[in-house]
Formats: sequence, structure tokens, C-alpha cells
Amino acid sequence: MGYKFIWWLYKWVLIGPAMRVVFRPTAVGVENIPATGPVILASNHLSWTDWIFTPLLIPRRITFVAKAEYFTTPGLKGGFQKFFFTSAGQVPIARGGASAAEGALEASREVLRNGGVMGIYPEGTRSHNGKLYRGRTGVARLAIEMGVPVVPVGLKGTYEIAPSGKTFGRIVRPTVTFGKPLDFSRYEGMENDRFILRAVTDEIIYEILKLTGQEYVDLYATDAKKRDKEARKA
Repeated sequence: MGYKFIWWLYKWVLIGPAMRVVFRPTAVGVENIPATGPVILASNHLSWTDWIFTPLLIPRRITFVAKAEYFTTPGLKGGFQKFFFTSAGQVPIARGGASAAEGALEASREVLRNGGVMGIYPEGTRSHNGKLYRGRTGVARLAIEMGVPVVPVGLKGTYEIAPSGKTFGRIVRPTVTFGKPLDFSRYEGMENDRFILRAVTDEIIYEILKLTGQEYVDLYATDAKKRDKEARKA
């Protein structure tokens, strides 16, 4: 209860008002988010500010998964960091490997079982150049298994605010667009079919693409980062 109260305090008193004044974010299609019940918001991921602007512009509390390091750093700084991310609606998950992926899914299941809003970045990591990359199939597995709708979300402008490798870039007015809910109930019981998972994931990414107009690259973002890094070295 206390953490939920602090989350709303961040939104309406401590962080939200300043972000609204400085950046004047715009929301489009908020009415597409169900007023009650479990739902997944699947978004492109351009910068660390994404998880601030999206919650700021919707009436419901949203939960994201965050890397475990934010919750396990020792000392006073680590304690403050853990408190902030927990109270801001983040749940920890170790990155890398199958166990990490399953851990993220289980944390998301718990949120959805309780009728909450789960925020997911299908690309799995931030875009390093503003392009949209191939989606990981966890979002599809979760949507089919839990039988919940997926609302595609398209962010514009946040890459300019905080591009990859920088804490801050420049002040622009970001837009967060919420598409119509996607219903995948026709695939009930097929959450272990890899072809279905890929098809559903690609459909979600395509809907995000329509909202953002980004250039699409049919590679995982992590592979693209590695490729571009190697190309720069060469």
C-alpha cells in the first residue's frame, strides 16, 4: 500500500509536474487502455525516459521489469536506488539466459493475475540509434497464456531527450500514442508453439511501427548493437 501511495506521489507531486512543465508531453489514444482488468502495454524503447512519460500520461498504475542491479547495489546509494525503483513500480529481474527470461515472465504473470497493467518492451533493450528492432516472443507468450489484451504503444521524441550513451540530449515535446487493444484469444492454449509466438510478436511490432513510423530492422537490438560496434572498430 505504501509503495503504491509513493508511486502516485511521484506522478502528481514529486516528478510528474516538473516533467509536464519542462517537456509538455502529449498523449494520443489513452481511451484505448481498458479502465479495469489486466492488460499489457507493449512499447518501443528509445530511452530511459520512456518509463517516466508513459506512466505519466495514463490514469492507471503501470509496472515494468528492471535489471536486478538497480535493486542489489550495496551502500546508501544502493539502498536509495532500490527504494526508488521499487516505489516507482519496477520489479527486479536478472538479465541474460533462459532463467532470466522466465523470471521476467513470472513477475509479469503476477501483475496480470492481480488485474494490473504490465509494461513490456518487446525489443528487450533500448534502441541505440532510434530504429525499431525485432521483438522477443515473451510478450506473445504472456498475452496468450494469460488471455489478456495487448495495447501497442508508440513513443516519439524520447530518443532525442536521452539518446543511447547519454543521460540527456535536448528538450523536445514527446508523444505517446496508444493503439487499439489487440486480442489474441484465438491462440488460446498455443503459447508453446514457436511459430504462433513469432507471428503474434511480429503483429505487435508491426502495430507499434504504424504508430511511430520508425525505420524497422529485422534483427534483435542486441545483435544490431554488436554488429554496429564491430563495424565501427573495423
